[in-house]
Amino acid sequence: MSAARVFLIEDDEATRTVLTKLLTNEGLQVHSTGTGKDALSSAVTFRPDVILLDYHLPDTDGFEICKSLKLNRTLSSVPIIMVTGRGADTDTVTALELGVDDYVTKPFSSAVLLARLRAALRRVRPKENFDDYTPIKIHSIGIDEQKVRVTIGGEEVRLTATEFKLLSLLAAQPGRTFTRTHIVEKLNNGMHPVTERSIDVHMVSLRKKLLGTGDLIETIRGIGYRMKDI
Repeated sequence: MSAARVFLIEDDEATRTVLTKLLTNEGLQVHSTGTGKDALSSAVTFRPDVILLDYHLPDTDGFEICKSLKLNRTLSSVPIIMVTGRGADTDTVTALELGVDDYVTKPFSSAVLLARLRAALRRVRPKENFDDYTPIKIHSIGIDEQKVRVTIGGEEVRLTATEFKLLSLLAAQPGRTFTRTHIVEKLNNGMHPVTERSIDVHMVSLRKKLLGTGDLIETIRGIGYRMKDI
């Protein structure tokens, strides 16, 4: 089945890069533009399942783009999620009256944005389950990515966001060696930057919190880390 398509309209290049990477890592197909000028024609060609629309654009604003999208027969039914730093009630009302399906105010977490996206995608592609996954279970460690919860022998363990993502990455593919560079690429979403040097620090803390199961994570000297394949 083809990947769901997300059209991103965001003028800030750094934010556009971060969001594109975040969505691509979730298995979504992403096309983006940084101006309102190209938005309509690009969207018609790309035929997205959902549109992420930034309010502030260099040549127009999100409200005007929203009007154009909703007046186009090809795009009129495509859900629009507006992403903006403006949080006033009047702006929210205006956006909803123009046909915006959802409204996310900056700063936002990646988890919140992805949840909003999945909700929109379920409406337009109801036969697909965008939340379909199997919680990870390895030895006595349980990892529930929906609830962002880790347990050891049924007892919950409190991890930081970075530690949780690091553990999930390794546990999802036991036996595979991840280089520090690859770990950084996977963990970085622009919200809480991780560097290669900091990976070792996060790993020390993670192993301590995993208590007796911490030794399931092996250090591959000079390369990176892997979860034991047991």
